[in-house]
Amino acid sequence: MFLSSYDNRIDKKGRVSVPATFRSHLNSMGYNGFITYPSFNHSALEACSQDRIEKLSNTIDSLNPFEEKRDYFATSVLSESENLQFDTEGRVSISDKLLQHAKIKNSVLFVGLGKTFQIWDPKNFEKFKIFARKKAFQNRSNLKWENKQKGEM
Repeated sequence: MFLSSYDNRIDKKGRVSVPATFRSHLNSMGYNGFITYPSFNHSALEACSQDRIEKLSNTIDSLNPFEEKRDYFATSVLSESENLQFDTEGRVSISDKLLQHAKIKNSVLFVGLGKTFQIWDPKNFEKFKIFARKKAFQNRSNLKWENKQKGEM
């Protein structure tokens, strides 16, 4: 899983070091990089493994082929996606177009979200985190443990 948050600087050549735990998780899945695309909900980037983007593509493909929604999703996610490969030092180069979407200038915050992660400008994420914590508190009753066996938590 992708857990925790890691703040790294972008070097003079536009590269950023991907957290070792994120790299090792992707490597264990057989990948030497990840897919990233602009977030719909935030000034941030969504990031995931190749199999995750394939699942998303299959979900888009399951929509009616003549429905406009299918084209909107394919255009917004798949055509905007970039496959970033790790160099020998574990760094990636994020395109200017993606950096502009996320309003990233010098520092990058990698934010683990379980099966996926996001890439943020650290200051923008701090603002969002305060808002998200308040919303999570308000909606905490929606999180329920699903008991698989009697007496299990």
